[in-house]
Amino acid sequence: MNGKDVLGLIFANSDDDVISEITGVRSMASVPFGGGYRLVDFVLSNMVNSGIAKVGVVTNNNYQSLMDHIGSGKSWDLSRKNEGIYFLPPFNAEAVENYNASRIGAIKNILHFLEKSNEDYVFMTDCTYVANLDLEELFDYHEKNGCDITQLYMHGKTPAIKDLPVLEKIEDGRITKMSLGTGEGKTTDYALKAVLIKKSLLESLVSVSYAKGLVSFEKDILLKNIKKLNIGAFPVNGFCKVIDSLQGYFEANFSLLEPENYKALFCCGRPVYTKVYDDMPTVYGLGSDVANSLIADGCIIEGEVENCIIFRDCRVEKDAVVKNSILMPHGFIAQGAAVNYCIADKAVAVRSGKTLSGADSYPVYIGKNIHI
Repeated sequence: MNGKDVLGLIFANSDDDVISEITGVRSMASVPFGGGYRLVDFVLSNMVNSGIAKVGVVTNNNYQSLMDHIGSGKSWDLSRKNEGIYFLPPFNAEAVENYNASRIGAIKNILHFLEKSNEDYVFMTDCTYVANLDLEELFDYHEKNGCDITQLYMHGKTPAIKDLPVLEKIEDGRITKMSLGTGEGKTTDYALKAVLIKKSLLESLVSVSYAKGLVSFEKDILLKNIKKLNIGAFPVNGFCKVIDSLQGYFEANFSLLEPENYKALFCCGRPVYTKVYDDMPTVYGLGSDVANSLIADGCIIEGEVENCIIFRDCRVEKDAVVKNSILMPHGFIAQGAAVNYCIADKAVAVRSGKTLSGADSYPVYIGKNIHI
């Protein structure tokens, strides 16, 4: 099997509620990350780097910024006459309700897209994790082991995501025992919401399940068929961060300030693609003081910045102090202002003399376009 045999499906709004503060104005897929990326960039780059040439982006709401970001797919070499990128928004009120209710309902809405696709397999994933994966290894694993479905999983502290499968028993690479929602906070083998499956099998399972009124892909397809189907377990090793809360989002960003994590995510063999903005280099004033931070192009830094993730076109004026914080694009910290342990959404302005401070375990979130 190679990437051309595989259709990619990205569920853009899956688990929006885990960081509802940020996803109130955008989908999970378009959440900014790492100073110059969106969460969708990582899963989309994984697909493209592994040879997948056709990708469907399944959306539900707040997808305008995602469409603006991906556009024709040119940045990922997916702007093509044949194959390429496809946006799959809901086409009526029932489709919106189906997406909200279940993964099965969301797939049912796009069966027409699957039926018209020539690929034999489907790799479907959400955007709640950040990793640089070699999916060709997954394809080889799936074929070598004769799997009907292959589930990606990690070993570690289980994220606080509703109904996340815990793989209780794996024998010879096959999952033989699984439970849902039992591992939160414990160290387990837990599933990422990413699976590889034969397209014809997916169509059959979803059609039958939907007709029976079943809603959960994990519970009603994976769990119920664990003895009938060969469900393989593919381990994800190396750097991978799952975003399950605002705190988790904060920690995942700041993990990139550790050089070994940054190198693991942005390894040269598998680049992470994103929409590129033509902007000037960042300007650092004579009195600026910057330490241990990721700062994108187009910024003007005249004050003090320490342990920060700063996106493009932000300005930190003279005598302003920004520490342990995330500034999304077009942020402005005025002279004499101080910000510590904050997540400032797009186009936030903090006026002169204002002080905002959260804590390592409780960062303060400032909504989009808010001026303080």
